[in-house]
Amino acid sequence: MVAGAARIRVTFDVDADGLLEVSAREQTTGVQAAITVKPSYGLSDTEITRMLKDSFAHAADDMQARALGEAQVEADRIADATRAALAADGDLVDAQERAVIDAALADLAAKRSGDDKVGLRAAVENVNRVTSEFAGRRLDRNVARALSGNSTSGWNAFDGRGLLPLTCSAVRRSITQAGILAGLVWDST
Repeated sequence: MVAGAARIRVTFDVDADGLLEVSAREQTTGVQAAITVKPSYGLSDTEITRMLKDSFAHAADDMQARALGEAQVEADRIADATRAALAADGDLVDAQERAVIDAALADLAAKRSGDDKVGLRAAVENVNRVTSEFAGRRLDRNVARALSGNSTSGWNAFDGRGLLPLTCSAVRRSITQAGILAGLVWDST
């Protein structure tokens, strides 16, 4: 081939893994050559395979750790919410009820530092149980504040069974029995 007569087409391809493939083809003769350029840093194929096998082998442990972490976050959330509620409306609980709530919070804190997710979830449920009456009284107070100065005649709560006069206790009963208040409806009668 005469000097300067070569026509070479060079193609550069980078795949999703970041590997560079360079190919060259001489147009007139069709001779082709290619090379794949792998980075010299990073992980080798055997290291990647080992890491994948390890991840499969420890999947159950990882799931347990995640479940424990989620339970700990829930415990922190319920403890913080209870402390904030007591700070805001602590006058709604008597000394005996406060002692029961404080004991439940202390048990929750002790279980929070451990690694027993079942015990931790039970402690969270216990805090929910011992604070339910306090939460109801807080709800009554806040509904009464929201409705103070506003006429509620003609407003009824629908609890899934029928219409009830809208009072704090009716709202609380609807929330407690149905899980949520199904809605408020206007009764013009």
